[in-house]
Amino acid sequence: MTSGVKSPIRYLERRALHAVLLLLGASLLSFLFSSLAPGSFFDEMKLNPQISPETVAALRSQYGLDQPLPVRYVRWVKSVLRGEWGYSFAYNQPVRSLLMVRARNTLLLTTLAMALAWLMAVPIGVWIASRRGRWDDQLASASTSLLLSVPELVLALGLLYLVIRTHALPVGGMVSTGFDRLGSWEQVRDLAVHLIVPVATLVLASLPTLIRHVRASMIEVLQAPFIQAARGHGISGSRLLFCYALPAAANPLISLFGLSVAGLLSGSLLVEVIAGWPGLGPLLLEACFSRDIYVVIGVVMASTMFMILGSLLADVMLVVADPRVRTDHA
Repeated sequence: MTSGVKSPIRYLERRALHAVLLLLGASLLSFLFSSLAPGSFFDEMKLNPQISPETVAALRSQYGLDQPLPVRYVRWVKSVLRGEWGYSFAYNQPVRSLLMVRARNTLLLTTLAMALAWLMAVPIGVWIASRRGRWDDQLASASTSLLLSVPELVLALGLLYLVIRTHALPVGGMVSTGFDRLGSWEQVRDLAVHLIVPVATLVLASLPTLIRHVRASMIEVLQAPFIQAARGHGISGSRLLFCYALPAAANPLISLFGLSVAGLLSGSLLVEVIAGWPGLGPLLLEACFSRDIYVVIGVVMASTMFMILGSLLADVMLVVADPRVRTDHA
């Protein structure tokens, strides 16, 4: 019993160690690529005749930009340990204060989109798997193929065009003007209305892939002998699909759940810029244009941490859901 308890813990510890190594590698690559990028935040100051070259040199020295890359990296690591995550040149404040607000907004958007996408994909995928080869299965396959061929950019622009033409929803931003003067219920409603366009874009972009994976996993399980035996015992309909077949097909879907976090995060950065949602996407775009390198590195690291947390959550769900995982690592 003790070995059975310790084995999944050791497995999760190894996965956590891999996550730490991945974060370290992401930070090293971020610094390397930022050093290869031409120019810096202070280059535009050199074009201003009112700012002397000595002032520009002093600012570069203050922020450590005149130091070699290894020295700058060590300084940034120390800043991370202090909880600052570097210093923003454009905003003149620690990067952490910028990331906390924007990351919260991105997390709200992606969590809601992921929950809706999976809540829709699982029953749809299970249903069309049970209807394999029939007209509704073929219609669903054609519809998912069509959605897969449409880029997220086109989906977002199409939804925005529809909203602007119909004036059905507000466009851009997270809340309306005068949000602080609204009551609690009105604030929730206003936030929900602003979420519709970006959430719908992310759901439509991720839903076809999820449906296809659920369908494929279910079709494989529905052909298994134990399902045929369950049918022989008179178990049929939704109970057979959701109580017997779906739990057996859960392992690849749980792994897909971890991967879908990465897909939604990468898609949300683009959708946030188009829809005007104040998340990590617009912050990253502004930082790239202004060459605010520590903000760029901070956004990259925050996105990497979200993806790692999604993967670790999937690992925990696998350990809990499947006793074979615990046995294999005993």
